[in-house]
Amino acid sequence: REPLPSERIVNRSEKAAFVESFEARVRGTQALYLTDFTGLDVPSMTGLRRRLKDAGAEFLVVKNRLARRAFEDLGAGFPDLSEHLTGPTGVVFGTDGPVEAAKVLNDFAKEHGARPAFKVGVVDGALVDAAHYERLARLPPMEQLLAMVAGAMEGKLQEFAALIDALREQRASAAGDRGPEDRDAAGEDSGDRDG
Repeated sequence: REPLPSERIVNRSEKAAFVESFEARVRGTQALYLTDFTGLDVPSMTGLRRRLKDAGAEFLVVKNRLARRAFEDLGAGFPDLSEHLTGPTGVVFGTDGPVEAAKVLNDFAKEHGARPAFKVGVVDGALVDAAHYERLARLPPMEQLLAMVAGAMEGKLQEFAALIDALREQRASAAGDRGPEDRDAAGEDSGDRDG
């Protein structure tokens, strides 16, 4: 079996480079989810990686010690994930957003005996528990959400346009009902006057 990326790390400079690269990935992602991938074979892991990649996400197996160091280096503004860095840990980076990555991860787990198991997540710098993760995974895809918003706006815009037309017709009708004397009293020029 080919060693996983963090398993290849043997010397101090490689460890430092991995931590630096991992920190950069964490900073550049909108969401990350820690998972336990125990029980998944290599073909399943390959399938998960492929599906996540198609959704704009990435799966990376990490050594807990190196991940802990990278998370600590991110500073006080980043949630403490150290209690979740036990056992085999795979990190899902949701670069294109939290919903798509959560949806793929959740659907894959349903198909593979609840594996990988969700540990914890971070979305836009805030800790995400299992209940929040489940809600994210149930949201419709972004394209569908945008279509729903556009549809709702279109309906409201049509109502607004109909209202404007009704007001315009009402004013036109009211102006047509007034005689020339009413228009003169309102200060409108009837066109018959000699200046």
